[in-house]
This record gives sequence, structure tokens and C-alpha cells, in this order.
Amino acid sequence: MPVRAVQFLAIVVGALALVPSGAHLAALPGKIALPQAEYVTVQAVYRGWAFLGLLWPAAIVLNGLLAVLVRSQREPFLLAVLAALCFVAMLAVFLAWTEPANQATRNWTEIPGNWEALRRQWEYSHAVNAVIAFAALCLTTLSAFAWRPGSPSP
Repeated sequence: MPVRAVQFLAIVVGALALVPSGAHLAALPGKIALPQAEYVTVQAVYRGWAFLGLLWPAAIVLNGLLAVLVRSQREPFLLAVLAALCFVAMLAVFLAWTEPANQATRNWTEIPGNWEALRRQWEYSHAVNAVIAFAALCLTTLSAFAWRPGSPSP
């Protein structure tokens, strides 16, 4: 597959991955202090968003493939590897903090006594992932800008 096609796909998938993460971050200030009933009501809007999680493995694969394709050039290679690692980090954050909150609340359909702590865990893990997704998109884009067709190996 041509390098430019993989660069394009990696950037597009990275941008798409930023959309839901950015939406969570943008909503955080308005949601973090909501009373329980209102918070649970608002959480219902995220039902059906799970398929968007497929963007992260796709971004890992595309940035990994990009790294392989540009490996003869140090800067684009390192930037693509870092972008892939950002998406790995996002997955780790999700599995360590977001998903346990989802499980404890059955995706916010049951409210345990520690729901406020779970809310903070859920909201801030999404905020962290938004920052990481933005960094990943920047790294992928910088990798594409740094790549020079036909350049010799460093």
C-alpha cells in the first residue's frame, strides 16, 4: 500500500477517534457536578457509542503500518511509533479506569453508593484520552509532514 494512502488513513482515523473523546472532554464541565438523576439521564446519550472504540485498534494498526513503511526515515518513523503508542495508552486508560466504572454501574443503568467517585473516574479518564487522542493526531500528522519520498536512510 502506498505510503501516502496509509498516512491519509491514519490521519483520518486519528481525527475520527478524537471526535468522541473531544465530545466527552467538552461535556465534562457541564456534567461533573450534576445531581445523580440528571447525570444518569445524560449518560444515556452514550448508548451505542461502543462501536467508536474500534477506531483505536484501527489507529494502532494504521500507525504501526505507517511506521513500518517509513522506517528508513528516523523522524517520520519515531513520530508514527509514538502515535501508535498513544492509542495503546488510550486503550490502557480505558481498560484501567473507564471500563471498570462502566462495569460497576452496568453502563450507568445501576447506581452504586460510590457513584460520585465512579463518575469522576469515568469523566476524567475520558478527558485524559481526549488529550492523548489529540497528541496522537498531531504525531501522525507530523510524521506525514516529515516523510520525504525517495529520501535515503539516515
